[in-house]
Amino acid sequence: MLAFITFDPVYWLLVGPFMLLALWASFRVKSTFNKFSEVGVRTGMTGAEAARRVAHAGGATDVSIERHEGFLSDHYDPTSKTLRLSPDVYDGRSVASIAVAAHEAGHAIQHAKAYAWLGFRSKMVPVTMFGSQAWIWVFIGGQIFSNPMLVDIGILLFAATVVFQLVTLPVEFDASNRAKAVLAQTGIVTTQEEAVGVSKVLGAAAMTYVAGALTSIMTLIYLVLQRREE
Repeated sequence: MLAFITFDPVYWLLVGPFMLLALWASFRVKSTFNKFSEVGVRTGMTGAEAARRVAHAGGATDVSIERHEGFLSDHYDPTSKTLRLSPDVYDGRSVASIAVAAHEAGHAIQHAKAYAWLGFRSKMVPVTMFGSQAWIWVFIGGQIFSNPMLVDIGILLFAATVVFQLVTLPVEFDASNRAKAVLAQTGIVTTQEEAVGVSKVLGAAAMTYVAGALTSIMTLIYLVLQRREE
């Protein structure tokens, strides 16, 4: 019964390296954000001001911006067209704050431009939320009761979360590309040093999504292999 969680060496051989990669990516995004939080921008803009200008310049003129508690809890809510920025980003006047705020504004631009991958990901949210919580219990139930159908359903539910993570990759990369382009066009980022800093912050953030997707893919492969051995 899910022996891979603590005992199966095959699981750790397949998934372990990518779990370490995910931990490294998480550390790197925090350290990179903290580093460039100490580097100010010449314009003196706050993250909230930059987000508003980037969103408007990209055509998302009906977006609201709110302060949201938590460290790097920044996100865009397409249901209410709201950018929610963490305090460090909302009030910050650093390269890191500008980069994260602009990235979230990039999602608002995607929404305004009807970017297909964003729309597809949004439609997947209800299924993914259910699947991410239910799959392991369905899978375990199938193993306990020796019910291959339940095992397969559990794997399919987990597979849906993997698909969601894969769809998230182009959405996140595209939002960062839009952000960097508008930051340059609007003059919010004015020096090469600032542009490099923005790229490093967004690149570190992107790696967390890549590492998470790879970890999930390898976990899915393990589940399928375990299913075949039964």
